[in-house]
Amino acid sequence: MAGDCDHLFKLLIISDSGVGKSSLLLRFADNTFSGSYITTIGVDFKIRTMEINPEKMKLQIWDTAGQERFRTIISTYYRGTHGVIVVVYDITSAESFVNLKRWFHEINQNCDDVCQILVGNKNDDPERKVMGTQLFETSDKENISVELMFNCITELVLQAKKDNLVKQQQQQNDMVKLTRNSKQKKATANAPTHAETALWSLPQPEAHGRLLGGQSQFCAVI
Repeated sequence: MAGDCDHLFKLLIISDSGVGKSSLLLRFADNTFSGSYITTIGVDFKIRTMEINPEKMKLQIWDTAGQERFRTIISTYYRGTHGVIVVVYDITSAESFVNLKRWFHEINQNCDDVCQILVGNKNDDPERKVMGTQLFETSDKENISVELMFNCITELVLQAKKDNLVKQQQQQNDMVKLTRNSKQKKATANAPTHAETALWSLPQPEAHGRLLGGQSQFCAVI
């Protein structure tokens, strides 16, 4: 027991630099967000107290730097850790996802038995998402989450089909508008001007001729 709490837990957040570890911790601990990027130097930590059924827990959450030069320092903070949030990878960065293997290896080297979770951060910009894989832990033997997993992929496929149909319809509508506008511009370009219309409305000239010096001369009389 830690003071007025029933439990004291030490949590460690590890990952590549720039994936949003500090922002996650800031949101959880202080419910704030800063759009400015500041690299964590070494380690930083925050504390938050929470209750779960109805035990009271104090969380000591350590935010680590992702740069290689801090690796030796950070390895000492694995001692006494109850939970590792690994890896806060960036869903807009395929490289951060590839590097997960390295971070899991580092946990295995520094921890004997520790709780782990995998977090895909920056799920707020669908246009930039490159890693959109959802994670399910299933058991075909015990029928754990199998139905949930297939329901999820079916819903994703269905939604993707609907989104694609909407996109195709929008493209067709845009093409119809473009064709219509093109025809209107062409018709406008071929239409007679006001001056031409006025000239055509005038009476046509009559030709009168007479023989002068053996030559025919004509003049137009309006």
